[in-house]
Amino acid sequence: MPSHVKPNNAKRILCVGMAVRDLVFGVRDLPMRGGKAHADHFDEIAGGNALNAAIGITRLGGEARFSGPMGDAAEKQCEFIFDQLEAEGIDYSGVVRMPGLVTPISNILIDPSGERTIVTFRHPDLWKVKLPDADQLLAGCAAVLVENRCASFVTELCSEARCRGIAVIVDADQVMSSREGLLTASSHIVFSAETLFATAGTQDAAQALRRIAALTPSFVAVTLGAHGMTWLDGAGRINQMPTFPVHTVHTLGAGDVFHGGFALAVAEGAGIEDAMRFASAAAALKCTRFGGAFAAPTRAEVEKLLSEAPRAASGRA
Repeated sequence: MPSHVKPNNAKRILCVGMAVRDLVFGVRDLPMRGGKAHADHFDEIAGGNALNAAIGITRLGGEARFSGPMGDAAEKQCEFIFDQLEAEGIDYSGVVRMPGLVTPISNILIDPSGERTIVTFRHPDLWKVKLPDADQLLAGCAAVLVENRCASFVTELCSEARCRGIAVIVDADQVMSSREGLLTASSHIVFSAETLFATAGTQDAAQALRRIAALTPSFVAVTLGAHGMTWLDGAGRINQMPTFPVHTVHTLGAGDVFHGGFALAVAEGAGIEDAMRFASAAAALKCTRFGGAFAAPTRAEVEKLLSEAPRAASGRA
């Protein structure tokens, strides 16, 4: 079944962020400063946190609507992004073309271990975008997933979504201020490890989550790469879950697929532990394949992994 064919009860997720032209190079070794490196592989794909999450959502059986700024309408280099979104069945009617600007570009080097090194250009005026009307964007949505780097233009929309009883999941990949509006305009915040530690001012995950929890009523969690996930439950207790052991060939997009899977599971009414396990399985399977979010697994593949892998109960600390 094509990845964009959905069940009748598929949940719709609004993903808001910045689309990116990803220029992906497979290299044997990263070049030293002033040096050169030969690439064994090259691909140009649609990328960006929210867009990657949208791709993951559609592959996992949900519906995705994407919104955010892109370059000038006359810019031809990014037209392939729309083709790829259409092929995935993603609604991109919420995209706003910004006159005189270019769509963000990332230069991505993938080493033999599957780890990636990224340099990205985003024009600062992209943050001045005015998104379409909330009624248009939120229509039929069960959840909203946003990049916190886009707080300047998504916070008002997130507040409106919360007023309508819609879950708002924040992908916290950039340091947050203690007065950040998304701290209260969200229902769930999932940090990357580096961002959590920098935001909370400590390298201890449990202590960091508790410091953030003192600032927000939202559920808070952190992804720790190969070391799994840690989160606070409703009673303020620390919970931990390991990742699924896989042979990693390509980590690009894995975190975004995790966030997409988590948002979809929340929209479907899953409990936190089940949502974490579902998202972790989706991200693990993505890591076994080359191709960014376009290597995201199908729902059937994730459910197969979940059924075959021993269920490790989350540990409390």
